[in-house]
Amino acid sequence: MSLLLPLLYLAGHTLALAFSSHAQAASFGFLTVAPLIAGAACLWRSRRDEVAPAWIALAVALLLWAGGMAVNMVQTVWMHNADVTAGVSILLYVLYGVPLIFALSSPARERWQVRAIDLVLALVLSALFFVHTFSFSTTRTTSAAGLDQLLLMLDIENGLIAVFSLIRYLASQSPARRQFYRTQTLFAWVYLAVATYINHGEPADTDFGGFSDLLIDLPFLLLTGLCLRPRRTAPPTCVSPALSLLVQACCPLLLPMSLLVMSALLSSTHLSLAIAGFAIATLGYGVRSVLIQLRTQVERDQLDALARVDTLTGLANRRQFDDVLQREWQRARRTGEPLSLLMIDVDHFKRLNDAFGHQTGDVRLRAVAGALAAGSPRALDLVARYGGEEFAVILPATDAPAALALAEHMRAAVLDLQLPAAAPQPWVTVSIGVGTAAPGRQDSPDALLAQTDAALYEAKSAGRNCVIARALASD
Repeated sequence: MSLLLPLLYLAGHTLALAFSSHAQAASFGFLTVAPLIAGAACLWRSRRDEVAPAWIALAVALLLWAGGMAVNMVQTVWMHNADVTAGVSILLYVLYGVPLIFALSSPARERWQVRAIDLVLALVLSALFFVHTFSFSTTRTTSAAGLDQLLLMLDIENGLIAVFSLIRYLASQSPARRQFYRTQTLFAWVYLAVATYINHGEPADTDFGGFSDLLIDLPFLLLTGLCLRPRRTAPPTCVSPALSLLVQACCPLLLPMSLLVMSALLSSTHLSLAIAGFAIATLGYGVRSVLIQLRTQVERDQLDALARVDTLTGLANRRQFDDVLQREWQRARRTGEPLSLLMIDVDHFKRLNDAFGHQTGDVRLRAVAGALAAGSPRALDLVARYGGEEFAVILPATDAPAALALAEHMRAAVLDLQLPAAAPQPWVTVSIGVGTAAPGRQDSPDALLAQTDAALYEAKSAGRNCVIARALASD
């Protein structure tokens, strides 16, 4: 079907040109229907596709192009005025590119605020196309000099679409996006070649109704065939991360760049509108960049927070513990204040896991973590999951007696939860080692860690469910 339908359509158009007594009218009909069929194929392809908005944008573009050809047909066949090109038809041919430029430069994954700015830029671009078209053309006539200006505008638009489609294809990683941009790239380059030949290769007085009309069918029939091909599951393509990032950064420039080009083309006839176009393009892209930077910063902060939180207990993880301990150690060295550390271990946790299962063990760990966090009332203290069933608490500006009292309070808080434990003990308990130092010339808190860990080992050796303290002398 993907090959047969385009071939049958091309054969029908050929026969109409060769044998119909109204070859020109028949050819206009074929030229109008071809993009409509291609648009319908794009809409069919958009079903259950992750890049459905892009397929729909392509279908809208083809509808606009078909509208331009329909206006040409009305003018030439019904109004019998084949020597001029209606400004409305040229405008529709030009507007055909706006949905494509929007789809290429405004990814569907962007937030609605960013896409709203892109939509505003696309609407302003359409308005400038309208003004530029009717600066050189009316609904009835177009001068030769004006036609050259309009063809230049079409050449620029078609070239930008073809180049950016190819770039997006080369940088696409997901199979669905790669398939769409591959299809659009083939269509855009064939369309560019045909449009260049029709607009510049044929004599200026060539009218519709000749065999060269068959060339105009080609990009639309190619697109129809590509859309109707069976979907194949393809593995993700390996694309250079640098290329992918470069394309993501550059593609949003397509809309403001198109707007700048149109503003430059308008500067000789509508200077005020050209200045407005320059301002809107610059401001729009600037606001868009600010919104993306804000979103990126929020996401970076969220990722950084996630990287510092233990997902099971919600406490600080080992990475954050190490950073905070090093920072508080350096501050204690500067101020001379004491620094205390608690190392906490859930007693007989392996027995608990063996008896109740790891899922219940995780529930117990979360409950213990909540009790420890609640037992540390100061915002400057840090309660962290040190690893496995072991927790640690950093207590800045806290001397040994205060640290010992807080550790005892935490031990009692865990016991008061009365969490069922494995035999022979009835409830979940913790052993706590307390270390306190007044940092002197030491460059790192390793000695405090070792001293606190030794105190924890001593508490476990003493029968567990107790607190043992050790102090580290300054040097």
